[in-house]
Amino acid sequence: MTKVNEGDSMKFRTLLIVCITVLFAVSAQGQHRASLKAGKAQLKSAGALTFGPEGILFVGDSAGGAVYALDTNDQTAATGAAKVEVAGLNSKISAMLGTTADQILINDVAVNPISRKIYVSVSRGRGTAAVPLIMRVDASGKIEELALQNIAHSSAALPNTPTGERQRLDTITDLAFLKDVVYVAGLSNEEFSSNLRSIPFPFKQVEKGTSVQIYHGSHGQWETNSPVRTFVAYEIGNKPHLIAAYTCTPIVKLPIESLKPGSKVTGTTIAELGAGNRPLDMIVYKKGGAEFILMNNSSRGVMKMPTAKMETYGPITKPTDIAGLPYQTIAGLTGVEQLDAYDATNAVILARGAGGMLDLKTVALP
Repeated sequence: MTKVNEGDSMKFRTLLIVCITVLFAVSAQGQHRASLKAGKAQLKSAGALTFGPEGILFVGDSAGGAVYALDTNDQTAATGAAKVEVAGLNSKISAMLGTTADQILINDVAVNPISRKIYVSVSRGRGTAAVPLIMRVDASGKIEELALQNIAHSSAALPNTPTGERQRLDTITDLAFLKDVVYVAGLSNEEFSSNLRSIPFPFKQVEKGTSVQIYHGSHGQWETNSPVRTFVAYEIGNKPHLIAAYTCTPIVKLPIESLKPGSKVTGTTIAELGAGNRPLDMIVYKKGGAEFILMNNSSRGVMKMPTAKMETYGPITKPTDIAGLPYQTIAGLTGVEQLDAYDATNAVILARGAGGMLDLKTVALP
């Protein structure tokens, strides 16, 4: 019998540990994609977008009352800095699809943080006959359609969706992914119809979500039926929160730990940023050693808000106009309809330019 010396035995044990560690890492890395099954993704609409791990794209389907997870098969890491500039994106997409620009509605834009390809949710046509599509744009400006006929995917049906036709459009207003949970803002059929749902991923059972009440200073009242329009996850006092923006424009903070299925929660209004406005997108970024929120709006431009003293603002519980968390309007960014983080120093925007064309481009974070 061959005798194994102590040194060789130690090398073998070390190699075995390394192999097991590598195998575990590979397995863990692919566990989310492994939960998806190939087939036709039966989206009835394509609205809010957000990315999760492994290049998985989450799509809000308000018409179908569901959230879809799509394997984009897009995991090649971007290399180097890139500048994206696509003039008339809506016109280019309509030409690809054999229709006109007025028949194309761009609903949301999201950047794959791995590849930095830009994904766009599109409705071709109008009303209930509109066809949902997902397009993607690379750094060179090349546009292609993400085929949904045979794609690895899964879906989570929402159990308490609104029944009214107008309310149904707001079943899902925004999405975010944090630590294996998809957070879904929108409306439900509950008495307090403003709703925030927390859906573990890979998808399993979907709970009813949390009904949300806020005080709206510019309206001078408590509200339970106005949905969150856009939100981000942010840590305040070492606790994860959702920072949410509503129409007309209250900014509200909600501790994630308070989002219990079937419960009612009151958000803390920390800012009123002006009436007659609809917030569209929010991102968090760092610059010069400080953190900021950047938010584009329907009528009040792009706002930059410092987060350093966010825990000191609020609650607003009396009628007011503009108050609380301060902001700066970025003069150079106008007509911005979609916004997402591109990399550490740039954002990507979809802005309406001359002749109603929508231009997709990267801009330096202000």
